[in-house]
Amino acid sequence: MKIMFDKQKNICDKKIYESIFALYAKDLRNFLLYKFKDLETAEDIVQDCFVKLWENCKEVRIDKVKSYLFTIGNNMFLNIKKHEQVVRKHQQKNITQDRNIISPEFIMIEDEYAQKLQKLIEALPDKQKIVFVMSRIEKKKYKEIAQELDISIKTVEKRMSLALLYLRNNLDYFK
Repeated sequence: MKIMFDKQKNICDKKIYESIFALYAKDLRNFLLYKFKDLETAEDIVQDCFVKLWENCKEVRIDKVKSYLFTIGNNMFLNIKKHEQVVRKHQQKNITQDRNIISPEFIMIEDEYAQKLQKLIEALPDKQKIVFVMSRIEKKKYKEIAQELDISIKTVEKRMSLALLYLRNNLDYFK
């Protein structure tokens, strides 16, 4: 539906403004809905676009009103996305900083745990220790371990299971 406006008419005229709203609001909403994927936000931005049009009604030519509305809507979309990007970046920065702020007590407990774990790994029977180290430290798959040690995958699984059971039973941090 296209209505021809007299270029001499002023957008500040209430009837002209209302007819512009009736003509372009739905198309603008659909355009913004496509961009935002959120009906409520799209409708809010449509309202903001028409408020801006009303505030600047004396400067906007009637033959450029559609372009003006869609440009305002697109700019608002870009500004919101840019703001969301800044917020995400700031949140990630805070998460990184929070990870770097570790109490000395936590570091001490972590060190004690690492020392105890190392002693327990050293205390494992040799066959279990070799499988455990190859799997958990060298990050090898059971199939690779079986091939290197010339044993079956089931044997690797059994040794790993016994090693983990031993560690679990002897690490009192989890009890």
